[in-house]
Amino acid sequence: MVYQGFDREDGLWDIEAALTDVKTYDFRVSTERPFPAQDPIHGLKIRVTLNDHMVIQDVATSMDDIPHPECAGAPHGMHKLIGCTMGPGWRKVINEHVGGTQGCTHLREMLFNMATAAYQTLPSGQWQRLELAGMPQPTVTKPPFHLGQCHSWAYDSPTVQRAYPMFYKPKAAEVTGN
Repeated sequence: MVYQGFDREDGLWDIEAALTDVKTYDFRVSTERPFPAQDPIHGLKIRVTLNDHMVIQDVATSMDDIPHPECAGAPHGMHKLIGCTMGPGWRKVINEHVGGTQGCTHLREMLFNMATAAYQTLPSGQWQRLELAGMPQPTVTKPPFHLGQCHSWAYDSPTVQRAYPMFYKPKAAEVTGN
């Protein structure tokens, strides 16, 4: 899967995901057409449009390559995600709106990880927008969402000490027994 994030001229953000599934050998699903080696079995794309608060404004999908004709109906419920926020509980939101037979396993898997691409795109893009406009960066008064969520961003890590010293919490000295 490939994910990309884009800053739009209208102030919104597009997060795109693409999945291409090919085999290095001829493949056949029982009772379906054969798939020659290197021909896509799945060729799926999703674009989610977000505002600055990660609220979904639009969802678009394309399914250029699908293994079964019935797969074409899988993205019909994706519009139910409009108005939802990409953030904590995102997987639950996806499963509530397009889970199970309401959607497609592959599209859901792509959506799950789109939040990561959005978190890599929006904060840095928002800072860049301010910089390009000659505006000051906001004062950071509370820990960013990613602190404490990853090894490098642990509150006691050198990364946090360098980037966010105001939130750095050194490890308590370990007491060794005699």
